[in-house]
Amino acid sequence: MSLIFHIEKSDNKTSFYACNHKLFTIKHKSKYRKIYEKRFKGLTEAEQRYILEQQFIRNTGYPLNLDNPQTFNEKIQWLKLYDHNPLMTICADKVAVRDYIKEKIGEEYLVPALGIYDKPEDIDFNKLPNRFVLKVNWGSGQNIIVKDKSTLDIEAAKTQLAEWMKPENNHYYDFLEWAYKDIKPKIIAEKYIEQIDGKLLDYKFFCFNGKALYMQIDVDRQTNHMRSIYDMNFEKQNFSIKYPIYSETIKKPKYFDKMKQLSELFAHDFSLLRVDWYEINNQLKVGELTFYSEGGQGCFEPKEWDYKLGELIELPITEK
Repeated sequence: MSLIFHIEKSDNKTSFYACNHKLFTIKHKSKYRKIYEKRFKGLTEAEQRYILEQQFIRNTGYPLNLDNPQTFNEKIQWLKLYDHNPLMTICADKVAVRDYIKEKIGEEYLVPALGIYDKPEDIDFNKLPNRFVLKVNWGSGQNIIVKDKSTLDIEAAKTQLAEWMKPENNHYYDFLEWAYKDIKPKIIAEKYIEQIDGKLLDYKFFCFNGKALYMQIDVDRQTNHMRSIYDMNFEKQNFSIKYPIYSETIKKPKYFDKMKQLSELFAHDFSLLRVDWYEINNQLKVGELTFYSEGGQGCFEPKEWDYKLGELIELPITEK
C-alpha cells in the first residue's frame, strides 16, 4: 500500500544546486564526494570548509570567501563553522525549543503538542485526532501532515519516521548546520493548523544582531511557492530570495507589531535569527527559530541584495 499523507519537502533539498552547475567541475565532484562521505566520522576544519565551498559555488554561482565574508549567504556559512552558541542547539530542537519559547514569551504562543515520542512504535495513533502533524525534531522538512487519518498508511508513516531518525539523517550532515549536530532525535505530534481559506501564510522575521529589519511572507508552499519581502514599515521590497515575488497584494498581518516585538526578544542572543510565525484565529503561534535561512545558499535577485543583507550581520568575535 502506498503512503496516503502529505510529506513536506525540505526547502533546501527541493532546489539544491539550482543556480550554477558549470562551476562544480568533475575534479571537484570526485574530491567532494570522498570528503563528504567522511562526515559521519568527523571532519577537520579544512574539510568542512571544502564541503561548504563546493556546495556554495554550485548553489549560488559565486565562490565562498570564509576569510572575509561579505554577503548574507557567506556569513551564514561562517556562522555554521565558527558560531557554536549552545543555545542554538536548544532553539533548533523542535522539542526542546518549546520550553524555551514558553519561558521567553508564554505557552500560548506554542502550537499545541499532542505527544512526544522516542520512537515511532511509541505513537498511539488511536489517540490522535483526525488531523495532526508529525515532525522529527532535528531537521527541516521532516514532517508528515495528516489531513484525514482514515487514509493514513500507519506502517508506512512509521517507516518514514524511523528513516528520518537514523543518525545520518540529522540535518547537520547535509549542510554542516552546527546547531542540529547534538540534537537527540524525537518525534512530536502537533495540532493541525490552517487559516480559514486553507492557505497557511508563513511570516518570517529576519533579525540582525537583535533587531527585526525584514519580514518574508511565503505563499502556496505546496503548489506554486512564491514569497514577498517587506521592511518594518510593511513596504514591499523589490528583491527575492530563491522563489519568485508574489505579485498580489497581501494585507498587513493584524499582529505585525507584536510579531516584531517578540521576535526581537528571541534575537538579542544571536547575530542572525529568523523567527517564523503563524497568525490564526486571532492568535499568534511560533513556527520555528532558524539560524541558517535557505542553508545560506539561497539565490538573491537582484544579487546586490545578498550584499545589502550581509552588511547587516555583525559576526561575533570568536576563537577559530
